Amino acid sequence: MKSKKVAVLGAGPMGLSVAYQLVKNGHDVTVFEADDRVGGMTASFDFGGLNIERYYHFICANDQPHFDMISEMGLDDKLKWTKTKMGYYYQGELFSWGNPIALLKFPKLSLVSKFRYGLHAFLSTKRSDWSKLDKQEASSWIKRWIGNSAYDVMWKSLFDLKFYNFSNNLSAAWIWTRIKRIGNSRFNLMEEKLGYLDGGSEVLLVAMKEKIEQLGGKIELSSPVRKVEIEDGKIVGLNVNDEFHEFENVISTVPAPYIPQIIPQLPEKELQQFKALSNIAVVCVIAKLKKAVTENFWLNINDSRMDIPGIVEYSNLNPLDDHIVYVPYYMPAEHEKYADSNETFVEKVKKHLKLLNPELDDTDFIDIHVSRYRYAQPICEPGFLDKLPPVDLPVEGLYVADTSYYYPEDRGVSEGIRFGIDLANKVFR
Repeated sequence: MKSKKVAVLGAGPMGLSVAYQLVKNGHDVTVFEADDRVGGMTASFDFGGLNIERYYHFICANDQPHFDMISEMGLDDKLKWTKTKMGYYYQGELFSWGNPIALLKFPKLSLVSKFRYGLHAFLSTKRSDWSKLDKQEASSWIKRWIGNSAYDVMWKSLFDLKFYNFSNNLSAAWIWTRIKRIGNSRFNLMEEKLGYLDGGSEVLLVAMKEKIEQLGGKIELSSPVRKVEIEDGKIVGLNVNDEFHEFENVISTVPAPYIPQIIPQLPEKELQQFKALSNIAVVCVIAKLKKAVTENFWLNINDSRMDIPGIVEYSNLNPLDDHIVYVPYYMPAEHEKYADSNETFVEKVKKHLKLLNPELDDTDFIDIHVSRYRYAQPICEPGFLDKLPPVDLPVEGLYVADTSYYYPEDRGVSEGIRFGIDLANKVFR
């Protein structure tokens, strides 16, 4: 096939995978990234001398596309596995979680509820066909399996504090994939198995960037695309930092809510479809501590004194010199809480972590950092697939996708790699 000149918008895992596959296939590729580094939500930053992701990431045992790319970049020796633990902090008490024994010992559910909860989790890991879940609403689906009282104890706080006004209108298929992915990442029935890259996600992202450049591709950082130019139903180029770049083919991987801003000449039907998509934002507080908060990697929280559904104690996955804890606040960007200052979030996190571990005091906090991401999580409603605009839009040479298009899979590095490679091969065979 004749080589194509292609612009890829966004240098997250999907954008890099698209670009890598295209240059492997012999195409002339330029990636435009608004940030000053590759990675998107996977990007790292200097946290007081520690290079670490702005937002938490981990690898599951079934993330095959991720493993394949790690191998292709020659980084197999960087992939590490840990037996991690999960906990549940319920109204002032810390409980073990994540295995049948912990479920049986948990005193806040009846024996019948425990059986129904365990059966639901087990069957979710074995399900492969999600078509019947696609148009079902998630909270109702869970309640039918485990009952209202168990839902209130185990799920309600998580839904309310992550999805807010969207909590009762989520696709059951979308929630099911989350249960299945974690449930199938185990050494055995009793032990959870999660992985990480020594050096963080940046090790893989930078390797992909360098490989793209070695193969003749270009990656332009700090280069936000202001507008995709269309004439007579065809792509003609891009406006990047007020400069015109001629292209006949564009693949956008930036968050879908940006599309109406940068491609305002889309046909009205598709334009309205993009405008109708919902997303929530995140304020992610990262604390560096002298001592651990708990022994868990993942701690779900249901406590009336805390407005968070959980914390991720990353150093219990990846052993580091200091203890690293991520405290993510997901919420609609329109919510009044999102306008709170970074200092407000920092003070709340300090208070919450000291509640979780009363042995912590202010002297244990070495450093603390706040990151914000406006379009962090697409909201996948029942029947979500039918609401997405097509990847191949009715403009010649234009293709658009973001993490929404992984549905029913959740956003993640592995899905980004899989989707990006498939997209590149499908668009330009």
